[in-house]
Amino acid sequence: MKKLGFGLMRLPLVDPDNVKSVDIELIKKMADRFLEQGYTYFDTAYPYHEGYSETAFREVVVKRHPRDRYTLTDKMPTRFVKTAEDFDTFFEMQLKRCGVDYFDYYLLHNLNRERYKNMQRLGGFDYIARKKAEGRVLHTGFSFHDDSALLEQILTDHPEVEYVQLQINYIDWDSPTIEAGKCYDVCCRHGKPVIVMEPIKGGSLAQVPEEALELMKEYAPDASPASWAIRYAASLDNVTVVLSGMSDLEQMEDNTAFMQDFKPLNPDERKILHQVREIINSTRAIPCTACRYCSPGCPMNIAIPEYFRIYNTLQQFDPEREWNNVETYYNNLIHTHGKPSDCIECGQCEAACPQHLPIIEDLVKVSGIFERSDR
Repeated sequence: MKKLGFGLMRLPLVDPDNVKSVDIELIKKMADRFLEQGYTYFDTAYPYHEGYSETAFREVVVKRHPRDRYTLTDKMPTRFVKTAEDFDTFFEMQLKRCGVDYFDYYLLHNLNRERYKNMQRLGGFDYIARKKAEGRVLHTGFSFHDDSALLEQILTDHPEVEYVQLQINYIDWDSPTIEAGKCYDVCCRHGKPVIVMEPIKGGSLAQVPEEALELMKEYAPDASPASWAIRYAASLDNVTVVLSGMSDLEQMEDNTAFMQDFKPLNPDERKILHQVREIINSTRAIPCTACRYCSPGCPMNIAIPEYFRIYNTLQQFDPEREWNNVETYYNNLIHTHGKPSDCIECGQCEAACPQHLPIIEDLVKVSGIFERSDR
């Protein structure tokens, strides 16, 4: 299987203000081009385009191509599962929406601490294992948005799962919040192949600062910033497929072209991406180095560097593209730590900060973004 997958979360729209108005005719052209070039992997989920991603796949691919020409991944919407009976309800609905008799890959969607507890309580892992035994799912796994310690626990508790879908890109690799590199290493230790989501960080890494773009163009004039990001993820040995949420035919042509005869990053390209990462990180709104001198002793147990990191992400990249992603990690943090607004202004963090940052003031900024009543 080629290492590029077609992610169906950001499909082209007829009406930009209506996520349900997927452009079926354009998606047909994109899917046909994808399949013509020997690519097979499609990825959807229950909430994408408020359900219209799954039905679009049925119209565009299932009704127009034989079943052995494509591979389909779908996901159990763990966010909405309240009772054990819900599993069957969602699963059967998804099969009907997609127009298939079985899924090649079926994942528990978007696990974090809260959802993992719920899946343990309701038997989510047992359910997908039963679907596999029945032949209605060929491979099982889960997508994941939390820290490496939880991932270690899940894979220890459930060695039967076959795949893990992770957010991996060259910005998030060393992130103390997303822990992409650490999570990848956990999967490697447990022998679980990785499916990569968000290699371009929701499209943000397709538009890098001018200084970074010049470095890329000097080395490879015809290579897009997106190609650097996707190749970074695809160069990891334990990665099976890298998903790209292609939104138009131009993106489709670009991605399929540079992945057709895929070549992993060479040492010079890795050095350039390291420089690009440094350039992007230098534009941080809050110049926190994540040394963590501020955190020990905080009476409210506020995860200061982690909150600053996700705030910086919103400032560095397109806020509308990044909001859903950073909100997920923000919600993870507030389950185990104090919120930014819990700060009692004791000042111990500012006294400890070697960068002499106005941490109390900066926490107010973070709180103002993430705790707004209109969000």
